[in-house]
Amino acid sequence: MGPLAGLRVLEFAGLGPGPFCAMLLADLGAEVLRIDRADAPPGHRAEVLKRGRRSVAIDLKSPQGAAAALRLVDRADALIEGFRPGVMERMGLGPEPCLTRNPRLAYGRMTGWGQDGPLAPTAGHDINYIALTGALWATGRADDPPPPPLNLVGDFGGGGMLLAVGLLAAILNARATGRGQVVDAAMTDGSALLMAMFQGMAAQGRWRNARGANLLDGAAPFYDSYRCSDGRHVAVGAIEPAFFAALLAGLGLDPARFAERMDPARWPVLKAEIAAAFAIRTRDDWAAAFAGSDACVTPVLDLDEAPAHPHNRARGTFVTRDGVVQAAPAPRFSETPAALDRPPPHAGEHTDAALADWGFSASEITDLHVAGAIRARSEGAS
Repeated sequence: MGPLAGLRVLEFAGLGPGPFCAMLLADLGAEVLRIDRADAPPGHRAEVLKRGRRSVAIDLKSPQGAAAALRLVDRADALIEGFRPGVMERMGLGPEPCLTRNPRLAYGRMTGWGQDGPLAPTAGHDINYIALTGALWATGRADDPPPPPLNLVGDFGGGGMLLAVGLLAAILNARATGRGQVVDAAMTDGSALLMAMFQGMAAQGRWRNARGANLLDGAAPFYDSYRCSDGRHVAVGAIEPAFFAALLAGLGLDPARFAERMDPARWPVLKAEIAAAFAIRTRDDWAAAFAGSDACVTPVLDLDEAPAHPHNRARGTFVTRDGVVQAAPAPRFSETPAALDRPPPHAGEHTDAALADWGFSASEITDLHVAGAIRARSEGAS
């Protein structure tokens, strides 16, 4: 099921971008086995980032547990780990022993700062990584502190998604050459890469090195969000002349007053006129008024509203699994459609069965239990 069916991925449990990468691969059909700590709490069925895979609970600090993890590496096409540099090496699970045992392995490393550089051993979070690349500074209004853009830029876009791309590229290369490799995915590198278009625009003199002063950062009257009479908002992206003309027509504004719409000096005045127009009706009134037009006006929906929007319903953009509303797998495939498989596992829920499927005998599994190297948790157990 899915275009990655038959691919085996070993995920060492972590937070944020690593699980997101594993979720993407599982959504597309890969068999992803998550290694949780032996003493990990059970977790929750609503932890969407853990969907689609099984979990084994292994004490990686014990010799028997580390040896069991290496056995699993033998059968994996790819590995995902998100510890600080050096942690996997200290457990005997670094790239050298893993690639020695499995020369075709794509060994994926997810960190904020990368595997080297002066900040590599230090702590950080999404906001720190994107702060160092200009991505955070460029976000927000001119007179306000830069707002955290959720964890979308560092953790997920610049982190987990790029790690997934890197692993798939390494797997393709390994199939062609027989040689695996390490994929060093750093959120600083990834968030810098996401800024590529703006770096290019700045080099052409088309982007000012100032926040809230440019075409796409909320300064332009035709690319921003506007408050409506009910306190809710609409998003406007009417950049092109034809789209802007449709916006003005829908708002009942005189096009002659907006002849200088591309002059940044005029933007504050023009924005004020558009804001005043939107403020006289509710968000949903405006959404209905602009429905089907090319004015690029859409309602700003909250997390409860988004799944109910007619377009999202028609495409099945959101699905409900075990009572949890969540995004459906993306993108879409015509011949090998992806679909949700397993719900998020409890830590260690599949320990015995998964180890057996990955080549362990019943006696070996029993020995690991006796040694305290693994833990099995029945479904629903706390």
